[in-house]
Amino acid sequence: MKTGQLLTAVASAMLCFSTSGNAQSIDERLSVADSAAGERLFRQCQSCHTIDSGGANRSGPNLYGVVGREIAAVSGFRYSSTMGDMDGTWTPEALDAFLENPRAAVPRTRMSFRGISDPQERADMIAYLNTQSDAPLEFAAAAPGTTRDAEPVEKDFGRLFVAEGVEQTYYACTSCHSEMIVVQQGKTRKDWDKMLVWMVEEQGMSELPEEDRETILDYLAAHYNTDRPNFPR
Repeated sequence: MKTGQLLTAVASAMLCFSTSGNAQSIDERLSVADSAAGERLFRQCQSCHTIDSGGANRSGPNLYGVVGREIAAVSGFRYSSTMGDMDGTWTPEALDAFLENPRAAVPRTRMSFRGISDPQERADMIAYLNTQSDAPLEFAAAAPGTTRDAEPVEKDFGRLFVAEGVEQTYYACTSCHSEMIVVQQGKTRKDWDKMLVWMVEEQGMSELPEEDRETILDYLAAHYNTDRPNFPR
């Protein structure tokens, strides 16, 4: 199989799997997708990607207009050889497959993101990405009588202590690291602040929105300070 055919083949295989049984297709999930929920989910991407028009490339390419864009098409970004050799476009089907398991969809990708296992959350993310475009795609409307399951899903934040700020901290940190890296630390708020500056200046992490940054620093200072009150025993 040619490298350029790989993503299409993997995406098709994953799509067939996801539509078997009672699972919904990506089109069905997009018809009831919540772009606001997708925006919240994007927090786990913003340490490596910008999403605004004309935004800079970081450790990952700018994602403005990614839905429907040619694969590996961002000018000035150095893609992995596998990604760079691929052809085609980032259709919702291809994005769905990639977001589920990036390393399966694109072997040897440099992206360390572990993926989104929940199918509807992937659709929500794609719906949000689609809004960040000069030419967003139009997704089919939900069939009459179709409703989305409104039952809240309990989030799993791993070893992180569940308190105000855990969601922002989890998404900002675990896109590249295990949450164990966080819980093993013991730093003052000032030192956590220095760590975030270092991540941006030396490691290529995107600047966090100021509100999220302050929330994360408050959370880390409260729960992973020098006394490490929530260090796993």
